[in-house]
Amino acid sequence: MRLLKNYLFIIALLFFVSCQAEKDNQSNTLADISDTRILQYAIPGKTLYENHCANCHQKDGSGLGKLMPPINSSDYMTEDVGMTIRIIKYGIKGEIVVNDIKYNGIMPANPELTNLEIAQIATYIYNVWGNDTGLIDANQVEKIITDRAGFD
Repeated sequence: MRLLKNYLFIIALLFFVSCQAEKDNQSNTLADISDTRILQYAIPGKTLYENHCANCHQKDGSGLGKLMPPINSSDYMTEDVGMTIRIIKYGIKGEIVVNDIKYNGIMPANPELTNLEIAQIATYIYNVWGNDTGLIDANQVEKIITDRAGFD
């Protein structure tokens, strides 16, 4: 009897483990960040992202159809961190291509965001959804946004 119970327990355990969803690296979250310095930026960055960006780009970064581009798994975003930071600060209008899809719209500037807040947003979006860029601090943002190349 005891052997049968052990056998059933092992089968149930194997069934439970095999039915759990595999973790997709595109879905990593704040809980997956172990570096406390990155977390100090990413935690408030998540709130700032949700307040300033998620309305168009969605909470999961998937974008809004063909109207607003995704930032989750975005080749455009991962190609140039500096460009992304300047877009957060100064906005962008006109055609861009993200993941081989053309978008032609306007993203408004966010002049009210401080360099620290932009650093927090950038640290958040560059360390979730399969990204692992590390800390983007306010000093880096300062250097990047001062170089307005392409934004005049």
